Amino acid sequence: MNYQLFVASAPGMEDITAREITGLGLARDDAAETVPGGVEFSGDLETVYRANLWLRTASRVLVRLSTFYATDFAGLRTKASRLPWERYLRPGQPVAIRATCHQSRLYHSDAVIERVLGAIGDRLSATVTLDAATDAEEAEQPAQLVVVRLFKNRCTVSVDSSGALLHRRGYRLATAKAPLRETLAAGLVLAAGWDRRAPLLDPFCGSGTIPIEAALWARNIAPGKARNFAFMAWPDFALAVWEATLAAAIAAERPDAPPILASDRDAGAIRAAQSNAARAGVADDIAFTCQAVSAIAPPPGPGWIVANPPYGVRVSENKDLRNLYAQFGNVLRAHCPRWRVTFLCSDLALVRQTRLSVETSRVWTNGGLRVRVAQGVIRS
Repeated sequence: MNYQLFVASAPGMEDITAREITGLGLARDDAAETVPGGVEFSGDLETVYRANLWLRTASRVLVRLSTFYATDFAGLRTKASRLPWERYLRPGQPVAIRATCHQSRLYHSDAVIERVLGAIGDRLSATVTLDAATDAEEAEQPAQLVVVRLFKNRCTVSVDSSGALLHRRGYRLATAKAPLRETLAAGLVLAAGWDRRAPLLDPFCGSGTIPIEAALWARNIAPGKARNFAFMAWPDFALAVWEATLAAAIAAERPDAPPILASDRDAGAIRAAQSNAARAGVADDIAFTCQAVSAIAPPPGPGWIVANPPYGVRVSENKDLRNLYAQFGNVLRAHCPRWRVTFLCSDLALVRQTRLSVETSRVWTNGGLRVRVAQGVIRS
């Protein structure tokens, strides 16, 4: 069976997610279409499983059930009741429905949710419970998320195959201040163009998300191998296919990684990072050090600097970070000539303080904050 898929990713990261999809062989280059908020392509059931298991920068993998026109509630319920809900819902399993309505005659999202819920009950000949707890993966029967989007009277209905958001790898139980989401950290490493052979250094590692994601990628460890997914509760879940997919992923893991160095001046952050790296299975691949950025001692280069320095927002609202960024630039020019640098920053004035020659056209969103991806080659 062929499934129409939509892989959601953070705003600005869609092209990176598309490259992941084609690089993993989930779709051909000309078959993965980048759209605002994600990537569209098609594949079989194994593709659904592999996408959830392997994608490092994706938030969710949605399966498109249908797209149809709906200009009245009766028509919406009738058309939605024709969809094959029995493939994705077990008897008694609660449903969570998210609906958005734009430029459509049906503009009341709660009423849309009510009609779709009724349509599911019509199809299954059973009462269906609405549950808002979409990420309660520890529940005995977690809710199956259904996503409904109405735009210019065109209704797209999808089911979520992921469950908890894909950034939840399961290793980050200890956090430092303003942690970077795992999918963004992986995206930053991928955007940097790291070759997975030269050294990688993060001098502002916090709870270790960037170096851990780098180590997972270098070791070719599937980011989702230690977690559960919504598709495991589907009535047509193919256990043998999933077990073969997981076994192939484990067999493809590499035994070691190139030098990955991570440091932070906060001793508590380093302890958290070490704990997280141990849970991720990459503790031996990362050298953690408690030190200021001025004390970094990179191995012979060239290599890559990938970092998420403080922005001065939330963590230190009133702190002047200009000296820190100036020092960051000075240290890199003195100790890392010819290295490549990639870092996030919300303020171009702070980027300029580094006096590094970087390109800043790529814009992402980190925790609702607009941030720039600064990239370049360090000149002494």
